[in-house]
Amino acid sequence: MEKNKIKKILKKKNKIPIVCLTSYTKNISEIIDKYCDIILVGDSMSMVLYGMENTRNLKINTMILHAKTVKKYAKKSLVVFDMPYKSYENKSLAYKNARDVINQTKCDAVKLEGGEKIVNIIKYLISKKIPVMGHIGLLPQRAKKYKVQGKKQKERNKILKDAIAISKSGAFALVIECVVESLAKKITESISIPTIGIGASRYCDGQILVTEDMIGLNNISAKFIKKYSNVRKIIEKSVKMYCKDVKKHKFPSYRNIYNPSN
Repeated sequence: MEKNKIKKILKKKNKIPIVCLTSYTKNISEIIDKYCDIILVGDSMSMVLYGMENTRNLKINTMILHAKTVKKYAKKSLVVFDMPYKSYENKSLAYKNARDVINQTKCDAVKLEGGEKIVNIIKYLISKKIPVMGHIGLLPQRAKKYKVQGKKQKERNKILKDAIAISKSGAFALVIECVVESLAKKITESISIPTIGIGASRYCDGQILVTEDMIGLNNISAKFIKKYSNVRKIIEKSVKMYCKDVKKHKFPSYRNIYNPSN
């Protein structure tokens, strides 16, 4: 089944933009599955759900629990599991963890951060029938500071080299994070697999955002985020109305209680 979904993603290269969002829960998965091509069970849940300062302390077993739920309620989209920090340091560790992830969650693929240094790991996973999505540019699992990548020529050359290496490794798609637009455009034009941008370029083959950022639930701002609604304010308004009703004995009303006649 995942092979057909991956083929559909590959066919969209240079043709139809690929829509991607993150999910860690049932309700979000049910909603976005109607519209997304790819749902990423991202390690961003460490900050979004658990309030951690970065993604490095998130455990793989925690992610597996969330991924099981996402996969259960995402019927249409390709579901990708974001392999957490230090879960793929070498081929044997990567295979053990990725195999457990696929077996337990039934996710369609895994995502790994890194460039040329992890090509052999990607190739090994693919040889074991585990589909892989790559991730270059800003690497949140290893970055000490969040900053735009590719401003200097030496850095641009390295990132482009990484992209080409990942493309040739057999990965089916590549996330490009937080790089200058001209570099993201060049990468997209230079490799045969679809590119998925986040803080990259409108010229990428697809885009991804953290859903909670996009709907305005996360109380953060960054240049690459576009907020399409303000769910945080909607929730706050609803909570205020509920509190008011409770304090004035307006809730529960007749409609919300049980009696012998209803």
